[in-house]
Parts: sequence; C-alpha cells; structure tokens
Amino acid sequence: MARASGTGKPSVLARRHFRLAVPPVSGVLRPRLVAVCAALTAAAFLVFCWGVSIGEVPIGPVDVMKALAGQGDPGTLLVVRELRLPRAVVGLLAGAALAVSGALFQTMTRNPLASPDMIGLTAGAGTAVVAGIVLGWDGGPGAQALGLLGALATAVLVYALAWRRGTTGYRIVLVGIGLSWICTSATDFLLARGGRFQAQAALGWLVGNLNGRSAADAVPLAAAVAVLVPAALVLGRLLRTLQLGDDVAAALGTRVQPVRLALMLTGVGLVAFATAAAGPIAFVALAAPQIAQRLAGAAHPPLVASALAGALVVLSGDLAARTLISGTELPVGVVTGVLGAPVLLWLLIRANRAGSGG
Repeated sequence: MARASGTGKPSVLARRHFRLAVPPVSGVLRPRLVAVCAALTAAAFLVFCWGVSIGEVPIGPVDVMKALAGQGDPGTLLVVRELRLPRAVVGLLAGAALAVSGALFQTMTRNPLASPDMIGLTAGAGTAVVAGIVLGWDGGPGAQALGLLGALATAVLVYALAWRRGTTGYRIVLVGIGLSWICTSATDFLLARGGRFQAQAALGWLVGNLNGRSAADAVPLAAAVAVLVPAALVLGRLLRTLQLGDDVAAALGTRVQPVRLALMLTGVGLVAFATAAAGPIAFVALAAPQIAQRLAGAAHPPLVASALAGALVVLSGDLAARTLISGTELPVGVVTGVLGAPVLLWLLIRANRAGSGG
C-alpha cells in the first residue's frame, strides 16, 4: 500500500493510483455531463413555470415568466409571487438539497442504498419536527432547527453504532434501517399523544407535502442551500479520494476523519433543512443521484446533475400530484414514493447480482 513520504507529500505510487482510479478534475466538464445538466436545467425551469401557472386562477406560462421578472398586472403579480412562488421554490430547493445529500452519502459509503431515507436521517429529522409540531412549533426557523438537531443526532448514532475498527456502507445501511424504525415508532407515539389538530398537521407533513408553503419555509431552506451546496462542491474533490479507501486517501494527503465528518455534516444539514421545510419526501435522495449518474455516464453521482435531477423529480411529482386526480391535490411524497419504490427494488437486485451488498 502506498504511504505518504516523510515530508507529508503523497508518494509517486499513490499519485499514480489516484490518476488511474479517479478521472481528472476536468472530467466534470465532459460534454455529456454538460449536456445532461443543461437538459435538466431546461426541464426543471419548464416544470417550475408550469407548476406556478396552474391553480384556481389559471395563468399562462408567458405571464408567469413576466411576473417572475416583476412585470404584469398587480393581480397576476400577487398570485404568482406571493401565493404560488414559495411553494415552487420550496419544491425546487428541497429536491436539490435531498439529491445532493443522497449523492454525498452514496459516494462516501460507496453504496447506492446509503441515502438519507435508508439510513434514518430523514426519519430522525421527521421525529424532531413532529415533536415540535406537538409542542406548538409548527413552522419557520424553529422547525428548521429541530430538523437539523434530529438529523444530526441520528447521524451520530448511526456512525457510532456502525463503527467497528472502521465503518462499511453495508453496516451503515443496516444500522440506519434499525434507527429509522425506532424514529418511526417515536413519531407514532408523538402523534398518539398529541391533539387531533396537531396530529392532522403532522400527518399531512409526514407524507411530504408542499401545500401551503410560504416564504417562512422557503427563506431558511434557501439560506441553507446557498451555504451547504457550495460546501459540498468544494468537498467533492476530497470525496473522490475517499472512494479509493482510507489508506490510499491518507497517502494522498487527505485527512480522512475530518473530511468524512465535514461531508456527513454537510449531508445532514441539507436533508434536515429540506425535511423541515417540505416533509420527508420519499425516495428523492435515493433515486435522483442514481438517475443523474446514469444520464451522465459517470462512475459516481455528479453533484450538480444530482441537484438538478432532484429538483426536477420533486417539481414533476408535485405537478403530477396536483393534476392526476381532478379536484384533488395529493401530497408530493405519495407520487415520489410510487415512483421511487421500483428504483429501490432495482438497486437491490443489482447489488445482489453484483455481490456488492457489503
């Protein structure tokens, strides 16, 4: 195994191993990846405008784009910017945040099943937010802070319980599934102990719902995404070295444990704020990175493409939830759950055939 030299610099063998195993940084600008990102951006923008245009007062797509630019009559501006835009913005940002978090955990653990849904982070954030709803803190910064604390506490427990002279993706998934069920049971207990109206509010949120979202939900999420997504991109280079194993990453000069901790905190923050704002929208963090990886033909989920795919999945799911059944608005989590379950089964089948379960 290649080790760092006495001067602290990576050995020649380690550098050669890294060049052979990991594409160069310029690989992120491959024409196929650029084309995929452009297509996902265009599709997400179209679905975003389409979602804003529908409602009790239909507004044409052209008028929506004018209103987004601050033009148009006062009535249209009020409907678009005050009533409908926060919902679309929360869906866009929540989808991007969940997908980037899923990409970080899947790449860090080298396991496509190690998404926040599967390892209990979403359930932990959900339990904390439901506790806040039962206690009367039903939105805004208070719910965001509770979601962050719940996801962070769950992440610490998963990491500690999965540790045995190191961790593996397989153990993280198994421990996370167990903690996810514990958090789900705690959530059920809180719902049973809460009042009827509090339980109804919590149940509507637990499915993953964008109905009634306002600027109070969008602003904290936007601030978190503005800070944490760039942090994830900066850590992306170091994330790629961790794929080679701890020994090789250390030989290349990477401080393995601090980098892994920074990656976990970034992923936890993204999923916590997204869950607090929009509820635990099922399977987005699991499926969106895999969709982006296969569209881009990459060795691991690309972060920018994953964010765009996650935004598109949530916006499309919300649009379908509002239009599939006339006169009924389903929670977006119902649609993403229906679409995401086959993706989970497919990943399990692939892992079983490849013998990569752990």
